[in-house]
Amino acid sequence: MTADNPQLSLTRQQMQRFGQAALDMIIDHHDTLADLPVGKASDPQVLGKWLNEEPPEHGSDPLEVLAELNSNALNNTMNINHPRYFAFVPGPSNFASAVGDMLASAYNIFAGAWLGPSGVAAIEIKALNWLKQLFGYPSGSGGLFVSGGSMANLTAIAVARQVKLRGNMTNATIYFSDQTHSSVRKDLAILGFQPYQARIIASDAMGRVDVRALQQKLDDDRSRGMVPFCIVATAGTTNTGAIDPLNELAKFCQGEGLWLHVDAAFGGGAILSPTKRKLLDGIEQADSITIDPHKWMFQPYEIGCLLVRNEQHLSDTFRVQAEYLEIFDHSEATEQQINYCDYGVQLTREFRALKFWLSLKVFGLENFGAAVDRGFMLAKHAQTIIENAPKFWSICTPAQLCTLTFSSNLLDELPAKTAEAILINVVRQIMASGKAMVAPTRLDGKMVLRLCTINPRTNKEDIDFVIGLLKDTILKALNKP
Repeated sequence: MTADNPQLSLTRQQMQRFGQAALDMIIDHHDTLADLPVGKASDPQVLGKWLNEEPPEHGSDPLEVLAELNSNALNNTMNINHPRYFAFVPGPSNFASAVGDMLASAYNIFAGAWLGPSGVAAIEIKALNWLKQLFGYPSGSGGLFVSGGSMANLTAIAVARQVKLRGNMTNATIYFSDQTHSSVRKDLAILGFQPYQARIIASDAMGRVDVRALQQKLDDDRSRGMVPFCIVATAGTTNTGAIDPLNELAKFCQGEGLWLHVDAAFGGGAILSPTKRKLLDGIEQADSITIDPHKWMFQPYEIGCLLVRNEQHLSDTFRVQAEYLEIFDHSEATEQQINYCDYGVQLTREFRALKFWLSLKVFGLENFGAAVDRGFMLAKHAQTIIENAPKFWSICTPAQLCTLTFSSNLLDELPAKTAEAILINVVRQIMASGKAMVAPTRLDGKMVLRLCTINPRTNKEDIDFVIGLLKDTILKALNKP
Protein backbone atom coordinates (compact mmCIF):
# COMPACT_ATOMS: atom_id res chain seq x y z
CA MET A 1 0.00 0.00 0.00
CA THR A 2 1.20 3.53 -0.81
CA ALA A 3 0.04 7.11 -0.36
CA ASP A 4 -1.44 6.86 -3.85
CA ASN A 5 -3.14 3.58 -3.04
CA PRO A 6 -4.11 3.54 0.64
CA GLN A 7 -5.49 0.25 1.88
CA LEU A 8 -8.02 0.49 4.73
CA SER A 9 -9.82 -2.78 4.09
CA LEU A 10 -9.19 -6.47 4.54
CA THR A 11 -9.86 -9.39 2.26
CA ARG A 12 -12.78 -11.66 3.03
CA GLN A 13 -10.40 -14.29 4.35
CA GLN A 14 -8.62 -11.74 6.55
CA MET A 15 -11.93 -10.44 7.89
CA GLN A 16 -13.07 -13.97 8.70
CA ARG A 17 -9.80 -14.74 10.48
CA PHE A 18 -9.77 -11.44 12.38
CA GLY A 19 -13.48 -11.43 13.19
CA GLN A 20 -13.55 -15.04 14.37
CA ALA A 21 -10.58 -14.45 16.66
CA ALA A 22 -12.29 -11.39 18.18
CA LEU A 23 -15.57 -13.27 18.60
CA ASP A 24 -13.77 -16.17 20.24
CA MET A 25 -12.24 -13.70 22.73
CA ILE A 26 -15.70 -12.33 23.55
CA ILE A 27 -17.21 -15.79 24.00
CA ASP A 28 -14.31 -16.95 26.18
CA HIS A 29 -14.72 -13.84 28.33
CA HIS A 30 -18.43 -14.43 28.91
CA ASP A 31 -18.01 -18.17 29.39
CA THR A 32 -15.21 -17.94 31.96
CA LEU A 33 -16.17 -14.67 33.68
CA ALA A 34 -16.82 -16.21 37.10
CA ASP A 35 -13.34 -17.77 37.08
CA LEU A 36 -11.57 -14.50 36.26
CA PRO A 37 -10.34 -11.97 38.81
CA VAL A 38 -12.85 -9.18 39.41
CA GLY A 39 -10.05 -6.78 38.62
CA LYS A 40 -6.36 -6.88 37.91
CA ALA A 41 -3.93 -4.01 38.26
CA SER A 42 -1.39 -3.33 35.53
CA ASP A 43 2.35 -3.51 36.09
CA PRO A 44 3.29 0.21 36.14
CA GLN A 45 6.58 -0.39 34.32
CA VAL A 46 4.99 -2.45 31.57
CA LEU A 47 2.07 -0.06 31.24
CA GLY A 48 4.37 2.95 31.13
CA LYS A 49 6.41 1.43 28.32
CA TRP A 50 3.25 0.59 26.38
CA LEU A 51 1.84 4.08 26.84
CA ASN A 52 4.99 5.65 25.41
CA GLU A 53 4.78 3.72 22.14
CA GLU A 54 5.21 5.87 19.06
CA PRO A 55 2.36 5.97 16.49
CA PRO A 56 2.77 2.92 14.22
CA GLU A 57 4.01 3.89 10.78
CA HIS A 58 3.15 0.52 9.26
CA GLY A 59 0.34 -1.96 9.83
CA SER A 60 0.55 -5.15 11.87
CA ASP A 61 -1.01 -8.57 11.70
CA PRO A 62 -4.54 -8.25 13.15
CA LEU A 63 -4.13 -11.33 15.35
CA GLU A 64 -0.95 -9.89 16.84
CA VAL A 65 -2.78 -6.64 17.59
CA LEU A 66 -5.60 -8.60 19.26
CA ALA A 67 -3.06 -10.45 21.39
CA GLU A 68 -1.52 -7.13 22.43
CA LEU A 69 -4.95 -5.74 23.30
CA ASN A 70 -5.78 -8.79 25.36
CA SER A 71 -2.46 -8.84 27.21
CA ASN A 72 -2.00 -5.16 27.96
CA ALA A 73 -5.57 -3.87 28.31
CA LEU A 74 -8.38 -6.40 28.57
CA ASN A 75 -6.52 -8.59 31.07
CA ASN A 76 -5.79 -5.54 33.22
CA THR A 77 -9.23 -4.11 33.75
CA MET A 78 -12.14 -4.12 36.19
CA ASN A 79 -14.76 -6.67 35.16
CA ILE A 80 -17.90 -4.74 36.09
CA ASN A 81 -20.10 -7.63 34.95
CA HIS A 82 -18.32 -10.09 37.28
CA PRO A 83 -20.61 -11.94 39.75
CA ARG A 84 -18.57 -10.62 42.71
CA TYR A 85 -18.59 -6.98 41.63
CA PHE A 86 -20.86 -5.24 44.17
CA ALA A 87 -19.69 -1.62 43.94
CA PHE A 88 -21.65 1.40 42.72
CA VAL A 89 -24.45 0.17 40.42
CA PRO A 90 -22.89 -2.62 38.33
CA GLY A 91 -23.40 -3.05 34.60
CA PRO A 92 -24.11 -6.78 34.21
CA SER A 93 -24.54 -6.66 30.41
CA ASN A 94 -25.52 -9.71 28.31
CA PHE A 95 -24.16 -11.48 25.25
CA ALA A 96 -27.12 -10.82 22.94
CA SER A 97 -26.74 -7.08 23.46
CA ALA A 98 -23.00 -7.33 22.86
CA VAL A 99 -23.80 -8.88 19.48
CA GLY A 100 -26.16 -5.98 18.85
CA ASP A 101 -23.38 -3.48 19.54
CA MET A 102 -21.07 -5.39 17.24
CA LEU A 103 -23.64 -5.29 14.42
CA ALA A 104 -24.46 -1.62 14.93
CA SER A 105 -20.77 -0.74 14.76
CA ALA A 106 -20.01 -3.03 11.81
CA TYR A 107 -22.88 -1.60 9.76
CA ASN A 108 -21.83 1.93 10.82
CA ILE A 109 -25.44 3.02 11.22
CA PHE A 110 -26.43 6.66 11.55
CA ALA A 111 -29.51 6.73 13.77
CA GLY A 112 -30.32 10.43 13.58
CA ALA A 113 -33.07 10.62 10.98
CA TRP A 114 -35.90 8.63 9.44
CA LEU A 115 -34.72 9.26 5.89
CA GLY A 116 -32.56 6.38 4.65
CA PRO A 117 -32.32 4.20 7.78
CA SER A 118 -36.09 3.96 8.28
CA GLY A 119 -35.78 0.35 9.48
CA VAL A 120 -33.30 1.55 12.08
CA ALA A 121 -35.65 4.32 13.22
CA ALA A 122 -38.46 1.76 13.39
CA ILE A 123 -36.47 -0.36 15.85
CA GLU A 124 -35.86 2.66 18.08
CA ILE A 125 -39.55 3.54 17.91
CA LYS A 126 -40.50 -0.06 18.81
CA ALA A 127 -38.03 -0.21 21.71
CA LEU A 128 -39.21 3.14 23.08
CA ASN A 129 -42.84 2.09 22.70
CA TRP A 130 -42.13 -0.99 24.80
CA LEU A 131 -40.60 1.18 27.51
CA LYS A 132 -43.46 3.67 27.36
CA GLN A 133 -45.90 0.80 27.78
CA LEU A 134 -43.97 -0.65 30.72
CA PHE A 135 -43.87 2.71 32.50
CA GLY A 136 -47.52 3.47 31.83
CA TYR A 137 -46.96 6.48 29.59
CA PRO A 138 -49.90 7.60 27.44
CA SER A 139 -50.34 8.10 23.72
CA GLY A 140 -48.52 11.24 22.64
CA SER A 141 -45.52 10.57 24.86
CA GLY A 142 -42.05 10.14 23.42
CA GLY A 143 -38.40 9.65 24.17
CA LEU A 144 -34.98 8.82 22.85
CA PHE A 145 -31.92 6.76 23.67
CA VAL A 146 -28.85 8.64 24.86
CA SER A 147 -25.44 7.76 26.30
CA GLY A 148 -26.54 7.31 29.89
CA GLY A 149 -28.34 8.76 32.90
CA SER A 150 -26.27 11.94 32.98
CA MET A 151 -27.27 12.89 29.43
CA ALA A 152 -30.88 11.83 30.02
CA ASN A 153 -31.08 14.08 33.08
CA LEU A 154 -29.50 16.98 31.19
CA THR A 155 -31.96 16.53 28.34
CA ALA A 156 -34.91 16.43 30.75
CA ILE A 157 -33.86 19.60 32.58
CA ALA A 158 -33.33 21.38 29.25
CA VAL A 159 -36.88 20.44 28.23
CA ALA A 160 -38.29 21.52 31.61
CA ARG A 161 -36.46 24.85 31.26
CA GLN A 162 -37.98 25.38 27.82
CA VAL A 163 -41.52 24.38 28.81
CA LYS A 164 -41.73 26.08 32.20
CA LEU A 165 -39.39 29.07 31.76
CA ARG A 166 -39.38 29.62 27.99
CA GLY A 167 -35.62 29.92 28.29
CA ASN A 168 -35.69 32.72 30.89
CA MET A 169 -33.63 31.37 33.77
CA THR A 170 -33.71 34.55 35.86
CA ASN A 171 -34.38 33.63 39.52
CA ALA A 172 -35.42 30.11 38.47
CA THR A 173 -35.03 27.39 41.10
CA ILE A 174 -34.94 23.60 40.87
CA TYR A 175 -35.37 21.22 43.79
CA PHE A 176 -33.90 17.81 44.63
CA SER A 177 -32.78 15.85 47.67
CA ASP A 178 -29.33 15.49 49.18
CA GLN A 179 -29.32 11.91 47.81
CA THR A 180 -29.89 12.92 44.17
CA HIS A 181 -27.27 11.71 41.71
CA SER A 182 -24.33 14.08 41.20
CA SER A 183 -25.07 14.27 37.47
CA VAL A 184 -27.95 16.66 38.19
CA ARG A 185 -25.63 19.29 39.68
CA LYS A 186 -23.25 18.86 36.76
CA ASP A 187 -26.10 19.14 34.26
CA LEU A 188 -27.33 22.36 35.88
CA ALA A 189 -23.88 23.90 35.55
CA ILE A 190 -23.69 22.88 31.88
CA LEU A 191 -27.12 24.43 31.25
CA GLY A 192 -26.04 27.73 32.80
CA PHE A 193 -27.77 27.61 36.17
CA GLN A 194 -25.93 29.16 39.10
CA PRO A 195 -25.29 27.18 42.31
CA TYR A 196 -27.82 29.26 44.29
CA GLN A 197 -30.57 28.15 41.90
CA ALA A 198 -30.21 24.51 42.98
CA ARG A 199 -32.24 23.85 46.12
CA ILE A 200 -31.07 20.74 47.97
CA ILE A 201 -33.67 19.26 50.31
CA ALA A 202 -32.91 17.01 53.28
CA SER A 203 -33.77 13.31 53.06
CA ASP A 204 -35.14 11.05 55.78
CA ALA A 205 -33.36 8.14 57.47
CA MET A 206 -34.10 5.88 54.49
CA GLY A 207 -32.78 8.40 51.95
CA ARG A 208 -36.14 9.71 50.65
CA VAL A 209 -36.83 13.39 50.10
CA ASP A 210 -38.69 15.19 52.91
CA VAL A 211 -41.79 16.61 51.20
CA ARG A 212 -42.63 18.93 54.10
CA ALA A 213 -39.16 20.47 53.93
CA LEU A 214 -39.63 20.75 50.17
CA GLN A 215 -42.92 22.64 50.61
CA GLN A 216 -41.38 25.03 53.11
CA LYS A 217 -38.40 25.76 50.88
CA LEU A 218 -40.66 26.34 47.90
CA ASP A 219 -42.90 28.73 49.82
CA ASP A 220 -39.89 30.65 51.13
CA ASP A 221 -38.43 30.98 47.65
CA ARG A 222 -41.66 32.24 46.12
CA SER A 223 -42.03 34.82 48.89
CA ARG A 224 -38.60 36.16 47.90
CA GLY A 225 -39.43 36.40 44.22
CA MET A 226 -37.82 33.18 43.05
CA VAL A 227 -39.38 31.12 40.24
CA PRO A 228 -39.60 27.40 41.07
CA PHE A 229 -39.95 25.33 37.90
CA CYS A 230 -38.82 21.73 38.45
CA ILE A 231 -38.47 18.98 41.02
CA VAL A 232 -36.10 16.08 40.41
CA ALA A 233 -37.26 12.97 42.25
CA THR A 234 -35.17 9.82 42.49
CA ALA A 235 -36.35 6.26 42.00
CA GLY A 236 -33.35 4.37 43.32
CA THR A 237 -30.69 6.48 45.01
CA THR A 238 -27.14 5.29 44.50
CA ASN A 239 -26.33 5.22 48.22
CA THR A 240 -29.26 3.21 49.56
CA GLY A 241 -31.65 2.40 46.69
CA ALA A 242 -34.30 4.69 48.18
CA ILE A 243 -37.34 5.74 46.15
CA ASP A 244 -38.81 9.19 46.74
CA PRO A 245 -42.61 9.28 47.37
CA LEU A 246 -43.58 9.51 43.71
CA ASN A 247 -47.36 9.71 44.09
CA GLU A 248 -47.08 12.44 46.68
CA LEU A 249 -44.59 14.39 44.59
CA ALA A 250 -46.74 14.05 41.48
CA LYS A 251 -49.72 15.61 43.28
CA PHE A 252 -47.44 18.27 44.74
CA CYS A 253 -46.06 19.24 41.34
CA GLN A 254 -49.51 19.29 39.75
CA GLY A 255 -50.74 21.61 42.48
CA GLU A 256 -47.73 23.89 42.28
CA GLY A 257 -47.43 23.94 38.48
CA LEU A 258 -43.96 22.38 38.50
CA TRP A 259 -42.26 19.95 36.14
CA LEU A 260 -41.66 16.56 37.76
CA HIS A 261 -38.65 14.68 36.50
CA VAL A 262 -37.94 11.23 37.94
CA ASP A 263 -34.38 9.99 37.78
CA ALA A 264 -34.95 6.23 37.64
CA ALA A 265 -31.52 5.48 36.19
CA PHE A 266 -31.05 2.76 38.80
CA GLY A 267 -34.51 1.85 40.02
CA GLY A 268 -36.25 1.89 36.66
CA GLY A 269 -35.26 -1.74 36.14
CA ALA A 270 -37.80 -2.77 38.79
CA ILE A 271 -40.52 -2.08 36.23
CA LEU A 272 -39.53 -5.37 34.55
CA SER A 273 -40.62 -7.40 37.59
CA PRO A 274 -44.35 -8.22 37.82
CA THR A 275 -44.05 -8.39 41.62
CA LYS A 276 -41.76 -5.39 42.26
CA ARG A 277 -42.97 -2.78 39.75
CA LYS A 278 -45.44 -1.54 42.37
CA LEU A 279 -42.43 0.07 44.08
CA LEU A 280 -42.51 2.62 41.24
CA ASP A 281 -46.20 3.48 41.60
CA GLY A 282 -46.69 7.11 40.60
CA ILE A 283 -43.82 7.23 38.12
CA GLU A 284 -46.34 7.20 35.27
CA GLN A 285 -47.45 10.70 36.37
CA ALA A 286 -44.00 12.25 35.86
CA ASP A 287 -43.39 14.74 33.07
CA SER A 288 -40.13 12.96 32.25
CA ILE A 289 -38.27 9.83 33.33
CA THR A 290 -34.62 8.90 33.11
CA ILE A 291 -33.84 5.19 32.63
CA ASP A 292 -30.38 3.64 32.41
CA PRO A 293 -30.67 0.29 30.61
CA HIS A 294 -26.92 -0.31 31.06
CA LYS A 295 -27.63 -0.79 34.76
CA TRP A 296 -30.60 -2.90 35.86
CA MET A 297 -31.81 -3.70 32.35
CA PHE A 298 -28.57 -5.59 31.74
CA GLN A 299 -27.30 -3.73 28.66
CA PRO A 300 -23.65 -2.98 27.76
CA TYR A 301 -22.41 0.59 28.07
CA GLU A 302 -23.51 3.08 26.74
CA ILE A 303 -27.30 3.26 26.68
CA GLY A 304 -29.49 5.63 28.65
CA CYS A 305 -33.05 6.66 27.88
CA LEU A 306 -35.31 9.63 28.45
CA LEU A 307 -39.10 9.35 28.30
CA VAL A 308 -41.21 12.52 28.10
CA ARG A 309 -44.96 12.66 28.66
CA ASN A 310 -45.44 15.10 25.77
CA GLU A 311 -43.32 14.13 22.77
CA GLN A 312 -43.71 17.56 21.17
CA HIS A 313 -41.70 19.11 24.00
CA LEU A 314 -38.56 17.32 22.76
CA SER A 315 -38.62 18.77 19.24
CA ASP A 316 -39.72 22.18 20.56
CA THR A 317 -36.58 22.23 22.70
CA PHE A 318 -33.96 20.77 20.38
CA ARG A 319 -35.00 21.07 16.73
CA VAL A 320 -32.95 23.53 14.70
CA GLN A 321 -33.11 24.37 11.01
CA ALA A 322 -30.08 24.22 8.75
CA GLU A 323 -29.78 24.13 4.99
CA TYR A 324 -27.91 20.84 5.03
CA LEU A 325 -30.69 19.24 7.12
CA GLU A 326 -33.62 20.25 4.90
CA ILE A 327 -33.66 16.82 3.28
CA PHE A 328 -34.62 15.35 6.67
CA ASP A 329 -37.81 17.44 6.84
CA HIS A 330 -41.00 15.46 6.40
CA SER A 331 -43.86 17.81 7.16
CA GLU A 332 -46.24 15.51 5.28
CA ALA A 333 -45.01 12.41 7.08
CA THR A 334 -46.96 10.37 9.60
CA GLU A 335 -46.31 10.66 13.32
CA GLN A 336 -44.34 7.40 13.17
CA GLN A 337 -41.60 8.99 11.07
CA ILE A 338 -39.30 10.53 13.65
CA ASN A 339 -35.97 12.33 13.29
CA TYR A 340 -34.33 11.56 16.63
CA CYS A 341 -31.65 14.16 15.95
CA ASP A 342 -34.45 16.72 16.61
CA TYR A 343 -35.17 15.22 20.03
CA GLY A 344 -31.86 15.74 21.82
CA VAL A 345 -28.34 17.11 21.78
CA GLN A 346 -26.80 14.80 19.20
CA LEU A 347 -27.15 15.11 15.45
CA THR A 348 -24.95 12.10 14.75
CA ARG A 349 -26.23 9.23 16.87
CA GLU A 350 -25.15 5.64 17.14
CA PHE A 351 -27.71 2.85 16.93
CA ARG A 352 -28.11 2.27 20.71
CA ALA A 353 -31.63 0.90 20.41
CA LEU A 354 -30.46 -2.23 18.60
CA LYS A 355 -28.88 -3.94 21.60
CA PHE A 356 -31.92 -3.31 23.78
CA TRP A 357 -34.36 -4.50 21.12
CA LEU A 358 -32.24 -7.54 20.21
CA SER A 359 -31.78 -8.74 23.79
CA LEU A 360 -35.46 -8.28 24.61
CA LYS A 361 -36.39 -10.30 21.53
CA VAL A 362 -33.87 -13.04 22.35
CA PHE A 363 -34.66 -13.41 26.07
CA GLY A 364 -38.14 -11.92 26.53
CA LEU A 365 -39.65 -9.96 29.41
CA GLU A 366 -40.11 -13.13 31.46
CA ASN A 367 -36.37 -13.72 31.74
CA PHE A 368 -35.57 -10.04 32.27
CA GLY A 369 -38.13 -9.93 35.09
CA ALA A 370 -36.68 -13.06 36.68
CA ALA A 371 -33.21 -11.51 36.55
CA VAL A 372 -34.51 -8.42 38.38
CA ASP A 373 -36.22 -10.59 41.00
CA ARG A 374 -32.98 -12.46 41.54
CA GLY A 375 -31.31 -9.21 42.59
CA PHE A 376 -33.94 -8.66 45.28
CA MET A 377 -33.45 -12.21 46.54
CA LEU A 378 -29.67 -11.79 46.75
CA ALA A 379 -29.95 -8.49 48.64
CA LYS A 380 -32.29 -10.08 51.16
CA HIS A 381 -29.88 -13.00 51.54
CA ALA A 382 -27.02 -10.57 52.25
CA GLN A 383 -29.15 -8.74 54.82
CA THR A 384 -30.00 -12.01 56.55
CA ILE A 385 -26.33 -12.98 56.84
CA ILE A 386 -25.46 -9.62 58.37
CA GLU A 387 -28.42 -9.67 60.77
CA ASN A 388 -27.40 -13.17 61.90
CA ALA A 389 -24.02 -11.85 63.07
CA PRO A 390 -25.06 -8.95 65.34
CA LYS A 391 -21.84 -9.06 67.35
CA PHE A 392 -19.83 -8.14 64.27
CA TRP A 393 -22.20 -6.35 61.85
CA SER A 394 -24.91 -3.71 62.01
CA ILE A 395 -27.41 -2.85 59.28
CA CYS A 396 -27.37 0.86 58.45
CA THR A 397 -30.11 0.81 55.81
CA PRO A 398 -31.98 -2.40 54.95
CA ALA A 399 -32.17 -3.79 51.43
CA GLN A 400 -33.88 -1.38 49.04
CA LEU A 401 -33.75 -2.02 45.30
CA CYS A 402 -30.98 -4.61 45.81
CA THR A 403 -28.84 -2.17 47.80
CA LEU A 404 -28.00 -2.36 51.49
CA THR A 405 -25.49 -0.61 53.73
CA PHE A 406 -23.88 -1.94 56.88
CA SER A 407 -20.98 -1.35 59.23
CA SER A 408 -18.61 -3.33 61.44
CA ASN A 409 -19.28 -2.96 65.17
CA LEU A 410 -15.55 -3.40 65.85
CA LEU A 411 -14.72 -0.42 63.63
CA ASP A 412 -17.58 1.61 65.10
CA GLU A 413 -15.85 1.38 68.49
CA LEU A 414 -12.79 3.21 67.12
CA PRO A 415 -12.32 6.94 66.51
CA ALA A 416 -14.03 7.88 63.25
CA LYS A 417 -10.85 8.80 61.36
CA THR A 418 -9.10 5.61 62.44
CA ALA A 419 -12.06 3.43 61.51
CA GLU A 420 -12.33 5.18 58.14
CA ALA A 421 -8.65 4.66 57.34
CA ILE A 422 -8.89 0.97 58.19
CA LEU A 423 -12.06 0.53 56.14
CA ILE A 424 -10.52 2.20 53.08
CA ASN A 425 -7.47 -0.03 53.38
CA VAL A 426 -9.66 -3.13 53.72
CA VAL A 427 -11.58 -2.27 50.57
CA ARG A 428 -8.36 -1.56 48.66
CA GLN A 429 -6.84 -4.86 49.76
CA ILE A 430 -9.87 -6.78 48.56
CA MET A 431 -9.89 -4.89 45.26
CA ALA A 432 -6.16 -5.57 44.77
CA SER A 433 -6.68 -9.27 45.46
CA GLY A 434 -9.08 -9.54 42.52
CA LYS A 435 -11.45 -11.62 44.64
CA ALA A 436 -14.28 -9.07 44.85
CA MET A 437 -15.12 -5.40 44.47
CA VAL A 438 -16.94 -3.50 47.20
CA ALA A 439 -17.01 0.28 47.53
CA PRO A 440 -17.90 2.22 50.69
CA THR A 441 -20.15 5.26 50.82
CA ARG A 442 -21.18 7.85 53.40
CA LEU A 443 -24.41 8.14 55.34
CA ASP A 444 -24.73 11.25 57.51
CA GLY A 445 -20.96 11.69 57.26
CA LYS A 446 -20.14 8.15 58.41
CA MET A 447 -18.32 5.82 56.02
CA VAL A 448 -20.17 2.53 55.67
CA LEU A 449 -20.00 -0.58 53.52
CA ARG A 450 -22.46 -1.04 50.68
CA LEU A 451 -23.51 -3.94 48.45
CA CYS A 452 -25.48 -3.70 45.20
CA THR A 453 -26.64 -7.14 44.06
CA ILE A 454 -28.25 -6.65 40.65
CA ASN A 455 -26.07 -9.05 38.65
CA PRO A 456 -28.03 -12.19 37.67
CA ARG A 457 -24.71 -14.10 37.41
CA THR A 458 -24.26 -13.70 41.17
CA ASN A 459 -25.31 -16.56 43.46
CA LYS A 460 -25.74 -16.93 47.20
CA GLU A 461 -22.25 -18.41 47.52
CA ASP A 462 -20.80 -15.20 46.08
CA ILE A 463 -22.65 -13.19 48.71
CA ASP A 464 -21.46 -15.50 51.49
CA PHE A 465 -17.92 -15.27 50.19
CA VAL A 466 -17.69 -11.47 50.00
CA ILE A 467 -19.21 -10.89 53.45
CA GLY A 468 -16.84 -13.48 54.89
CA LEU A 469 -13.92 -11.87 53.06
CA LEU A 470 -14.83 -8.46 54.47
CA LYS A 471 -15.01 -9.86 57.98
CA ASP A 472 -11.69 -11.73 57.73
CA THR A 473 -9.90 -8.72 56.25
CA ILE A 474 -11.23 -6.40 58.97
CA LEU A 475 -10.17 -8.84 61.71
CA LYS A 476 -6.71 -9.11 60.16
CA ALA A 477 -6.42 -5.32 60.00
CA LEU A 478 -7.28 -5.14 63.69
CA ASN A 479 -4.89 -8.01 64.53
CA LYS A 480 -7.75 -10.02 65.96
CA PRO A 481 -8.17 -13.81 65.57
